[in-house]
Amino acid sequence: MAWRIEEHVSRGEIDNRIRGRITARLWFCGDEETPMEIRLAGDAQPDLHGRFIAFTNPDAKPGRLDGLSLRQHGTAGRITASRKVRIPDVPLDRIGEYYKTGRPLPCHWGNVLYFEWFSETDGRIVIEAPYALQISADAPTWELSPGEKAAHDDALAAGADDDPVTIIHNPDFAGAPEGEAWKESRENAEADEDDEWRPPTEEEADRTQAESDLLVDRIMARMEREGEGADFEKILDEEITRRRRERGESEPTPEQLADNQRRLDDLNAGAEEVLREMESEAWKGPEEPRGHPLTMRARELALRVSKDVEERNWCPADAHGEHPVLQLVSSLMCAGPKLAGALGAHEEWPPPLMFAAATIVRLKKALDFIEDARLAAECCTGQNLTEVAWLDGVMREAGEIAAAIKALVAELRARLKEGRE
Repeated sequence: MAWRIEEHVSRGEIDNRIRGRITARLWFCGDEETPMEIRLAGDAQPDLHGRFIAFTNPDAKPGRLDGLSLRQHGTAGRITASRKVRIPDVPLDRIGEYYKTGRPLPCHWGNVLYFEWFSETDGRIVIEAPYALQISADAPTWELSPGEKAAHDDALAAGADDDPVTIIHNPDFAGAPEGEAWKESRENAEADEDDEWRPPTEEEADRTQAESDLLVDRIMARMEREGEGADFEKILDEEITRRRRERGESEPTPEQLADNQRRLDDLNAGAEEVLREMESEAWKGPEEPRGHPLTMRARELALRVSKDVEERNWCPADAHGEHPVLQLVSSLMCAGPKLAGALGAHEEWPPPLMFAAATIVRLKKALDFIEDARLAAECCTGQNLTEVAWLDGVMREAGEIAAAIKALVAELRARLKEGRE
């Protein structure tokens, strides 16, 4: 469970003017004397590359969550000042009235600050809020090259399914949340289908994920290209229509449109239920870290590698994005969230048969990142960028994690085979 501290932050600043390094400070309402000092390895999203921003929260509440260290070291997650979300047009204390009466909640699309990092001492910490932002007017001190920009867009599409907050739930995307309303609609749909239901195959899940990746890639590229005036819902509709035409599908009938809208309404209802449950549990504060042991092991390995690299100065401050040490760290950092998405989506193992193929796809993505780490390690060895014994130990553990993932994949493939026979 992530720490969510946005309501207690009164003001702050984030500095990514040195590539590969982020420094930040946060002041808390009622404790303005001592800010939280944050030092992170990594970079923000392109809108904040080479920039310094300050922000204020006019609605901050007194207090700071006990247990959080005021000296934060770790790895940058997603950090952007242009995250598109639906912002309620009513005070937070009135939102419950709309849920109780079933009235639509009035909202508008807007940009918020999203500041995520992985702390060595406190785990994942997230700030997501419509703070008042002030971005420095100076030109960025650095920017991505065209080649790096293209690589970033590809990486963004590959990892978009692990985004911690869903902007909108649409039946054309894979991996929608499983609220009770969604489950009920799914069960009703399955009841109407042929009795000989079969689970999706791994090949079908691969195609579904590839389709979702392509759609998200195109949407995010257009959002960045069109800037502040981008209309997310319009872009979403246009890109879905574009893919339909590319596949040679005819325009949907009014009945199909009505059915799609019903599915979308059910999905959004499920998402709202999940959000309500999260809000009702927020007062309890962070729980003890939970998750599959393999996910925790991958996370701890990535944090340890990031810490060692920083302490031993194995990566220069001006290193380019393809620097082998940076690639090693980032690949290991990406493997953990992929595992969390695969192993944390269901309370029990193995997952229900209908989700087995999708889980395999996520596990294979985690394996891909570990393979990227292995290739980066080979480059580190060839260029003598780290200590040999240290790197051997890191890759030995990464190999053990990969072997465990492959065993899970084999188990699910066998389960799929049994379920289809």
